[in-house]
Amino acid sequence: MKKPVIAIDGYSSTGKSSISKIIAEKLGIIHLDTGALYRGVTWFALQNCTGENGSIDLNRLFASFSEIELEFRNSGGELILFLNHIDISKAIRTNEVSDQVSFVAKQKEVRDFLLQSQRSLAEKGGIIMDGRDIGTVVLPDADYKFFLTASIDERSRRRYRELMSLGIEADEQQVKKNLIERDRIDSEREIAPLKQADDAIVIDNTHLDKKETIDEILSHIKKI
Repeated sequence: MKKPVIAIDGYSSTGKSSISKIIAEKLGIIHLDTGALYRGVTWFALQNCTGENGSIDLNRLFASFSEIELEFRNSGGELILFLNHIDISKAIRTNEVSDQVSFVAKQKEVRDFLLQSQRSLAEKGGIIMDGRDIGTVVLPDADYKFFLTASIDERSRRRYRELMSLGIEADEQQVKKNLIERDRIDSEREIAPLKQADDAIVIDNTHLDKKETIDEILSHIKKI
């Protein structure tokens, strides 16, 4: 019997990735953090495709796709992102990448570059993907779809704590400003905007901890 394909979309810092990872472990399926892929492309662009003023040169980036090899490797049960055989799992979480990832991710060329690889991974089933357009664009036929949301203040606190735990210097107000701007860009972009799928189950986890959110998601999967 084919294992389920699960799509989890939602706003930044609603816990999509960490929650998806735990659900994958509980169900015995693979977790793919699609946001990490976009961060990987963004990190590559910042390292190799910037102009004199430090801004990303999109034409140089698009021309460099053949030089980008992104892969997840299993390390003790955890999927680690490698770019051209280099572990970039921590580098992609910096503020520098966070400031630019929405700009890079809204480019049609970037989304097309990553789209087919994501779909190919889901063809055999047994996978959970999280992102912003998984249920609407990447996996519109997913067996289960969820959309996570939470208040901006709560998401800012979560993101700030995450950065501090990684040893990354951060200002909580700046983190909040960055999230608001990312919400705007992600929701207003023309290509695959952040959007709730019509058949997705919405979960507001402002007042739910991680375990409660996971239990809520699993309860719906078991009911179907």
